[in-house]
Amino acid sequence: MPDQSGARRRSVLGQRGVVAVMVVCLLAVAAVVAILLVVSAGPTTGGERAPRGASVSSSAVEEPDCAENAPITQTLSSGSSWTMCWRVDHNTGLVLEDVTFAPAGHRQLRVLASLTIGQLEVPYDTGLRNTEDITSQGFGGRSMLTLTEASCGGERVTADVPTFGDGSVSGVDTREVLCRETVDGGIAYHAADEASGSEPLVERRTDLRLSTVSKVGWYEYVTQYTFGADGSITPELGATGDLSPADYTDDAHGWAVGEGDHDHAASHSHNVVWKAHWALGGRGGQRVEQYDAADTDEMGPKSRVVAGSLTTIGREDTRTMQNRRWWRVVKPGRLNDDGHPVSYEIDLGASSSFTFTRDDGHEHGGYDIAFTEATDCELFATANRDGHCGRGVPDYVSDRQELDDVVAWVAVGFHHVPRDEDQSPMESHWQGFTMIPRDVTATRPDVPPSRDAVNGSPSPAG
Repeated sequence: MPDQSGARRRSVLGQRGVVAVMVVCLLAVAAVVAILLVVSAGPTTGGERAPRGASVSSSAVEEPDCAENAPITQTLSSGSSWTMCWRVDHNTGLVLEDVTFAPAGHRQLRVLASLTIGQLEVPYDTGLRNTEDITSQGFGGRSMLTLTEASCGGERVTADVPTFGDGSVSGVDTREVLCRETVDGGIAYHAADEASGSEPLVERRTDLRLSTVSKVGWYEYVTQYTFGADGSITPELGATGDLSPADYTDDAHGWAVGEGDHDHAASHSHNVVWKAHWALGGRGGQRVEQYDAADTDEMGPKSRVVAGSLTTIGREDTRTMQNRRWWRVVKPGRLNDDGHPVSYEIDLGASSSFTFTRDDGHEHGGYDIAFTEATDCELFATANRDGHCGRGVPDYVSDRQELDDVVAWVAVGFHHVPRDEDQSPMESHWQGFTMIPRDVTATRPDVPPSRDAVNGSPSPAG
């Protein structure tokens, strides 16, 4: 029989050659397509618009893969949407994770990796009592109260709440602990054109509000986060419940309540630090800047001249409040449609600045805001339980690491001088701060059609 092995080999080799040529051609086509896509896409942007005619709706927003509870997704009056994960921690209570904002008509932008309370200290003016409520008792577990219809005007959401620790030993209770509400946020904008006599441009807005209630001692605390239709985030803590019946003193350390001038309820402070782990467009690649504006002592034709400037905070540090001062976390590698880097501004509201008792005498104690590089074992602002990382924020910043994956520790104090009206139960008193988008989009995302062309200095009147 004739030997056909050589013919078979030549046939196989020929087939392989054809396949190889086809693969090379396909790879070449794929490379050309990839180049065209890159060229058409342009540089990476943060608040970039969706393709023309393809507006982003809530259905187009990608929900995060949450480890414990179903994700929260809410589209607000502006057409903008928020998505996030949430869980209950035994110590810090409500924890928000993977917080993402999708401005109306724009791609969504991840804003925060996590947001929670890092510590609450309540020192009394008498010096006789001080509590560290987050690390000693905690806002989660049995401290977190089950909500009722009266305590939540919106949807009451259930969660598996550990009765002690992480629940691995004591088990969990499934309870309605999270209040989810869409609330009226007031007037979003109002612009009247008196010259034309037309109706003013005016819209009200809605906000997403999430809250829990925790009882620690005589106080009951409302942990509340408001996510605005404008992209703002407002963490707040409301204190209610009752004045401590064990803490009465003299008029130098308290205030007279009840008849006459005999019973002086002791004054005290609520010193809160929030922990915000930033993730603008993803973790890392972030920069921190401080803005200051100061009087130049120069008088202009109509008023004094005020000059503002930015200072980069390149390494871990603590800072204090001053007039006309705010901070921002910037993602230099992500630009809006105007070519400006996206950022979020941190504005501190009214606050009684304080120094934690544990931080007294520390070189870095007594801050209003601190910036640290993200480290897993840096859990609490004080009384941190992992000795390898330090006891608290002043220790965290001591090694002056370069900032890239940024955590902001925001301190807001409230000095509570009791009054007759605090009896009983006490009216809620609030403290908090605000984070607002700065240059995430080129204009407001829900700009009215008549103002769509307004961007930058307007053309001179004809």
